[in-house]
Amino acid sequence: MSPENRYSCVLLFGPPGVGKGTQGKILANIPGFFHLSVGDVFRSVDIGSEDGKEVYDYISEGQLVPDPLTMKIWKKAVDAYVALSWYKPHEDLLVLDGMPRNVEQVSLVEKYLNVHQIIYLECSDEEDMIHRIRRRAIRENRTDDANEDVIRHRFSVYHQVTAPVIDRYPADMISRVDCNGSPAEVLKLILDQVIPVQNAHFRDNN
Repeated sequence: MSPENRYSCVLLFGPPGVGKGTQGKILANIPGFFHLSVGDVFRSVDIGSEDGKEVYDYISEGQLVPDPLTMKIWKKAVDAYVALSWYKPHEDLLVLDGMPRNVEQVSLVEKYLNVHQIIYLECSDEEDMIHRIRRRAIRENRTDDANEDVIRHRFSVYHQVTAPVIDRYPADMISRVDCNGSPAEVLKLILDQVIPVQNAHFRDNN
């Protein structure tokens, strides 16, 4: 993909359970934003397929899906959304949740993404996030979130493997958002940061 055709996007970044998916889904209901959760993409892959079996083996144990498989499945999903006109790159700002998940993926995604901003969602209480994830597992029947040992392993993987991603981006691209408030309060803080980016995207493509 040529540099001028890369997808303009903002990244939702932060530990498991911090609310990336919740906020992404809310933004998706606002014209001009298209939310894509890599975790949701993984969970939607046919578990009977070869890729689906491999993905399930990793996420069911709280492990990261290997980079080549991640990029393959993610790109296939994006191409499908574009083909269906659900995602219109010249009109929509991509809100990407769940990638890059390690420092190696930072360079891999540069081929496809023009990252304008990173919304770094932070929560001071990790135990509260663990409880959130378990409640979500019951509500949404997400088997990868039901086992507390698996959840805690996901946090360990996040701290060791994913958290260093933030250091690969310039500090002025990163907007830190406190997620200890209500979803509406958090949304307001996010919108304050991403509306200028969306406005610039509209100007550049109209």
